[in-house]
Amino acid sequence: MAAKTYSDAEVEDRLKSELPTWRLEDGWIRRTYKTQGWKGTLMVINAVGHLAEAAFHHPDITASYAWVEVRLMNHAAKGITDSDFALAKMIEQMIMWQPGKEDGPLQGTPDDPRFAYIKYGKSS
Repeated sequence: MAAKTYSDAEVEDRLKSELPTWRLEDGWIRRTYKTQGWKGTLMVINAVGHLAEAAFHHPDITASYAWVEVRLMNHAAKGITDSDFALAKMIEQMIMWQPGKEDGPLQGTPDDPRFAYIKYGKSS
């Protein structure tokens, strides 16, 4: 059975309510993550790669020195499906996780440029 694909209007509605930092463009849901440099870029790519392999659903990725763009579309279904939204949510949770903002034993990276690797906040 083929996966249900969503219309552009349905995708826009779901992005607005579920993934507000993602956007629909040219048939893909996309998110650009800004990093502090090459180290952060590689860390984002590897984290996305791990999640994609575990999900057996593979995004297209474009990267430069201080940014990574992740693009999702179900190639077999030729459109945006529930698997795209599910993987986007996992990617967003992992990449944007800031343990220092939580009440717990993990303190997060120090507020020091030597340790910065990702720019938290809205995508570009």
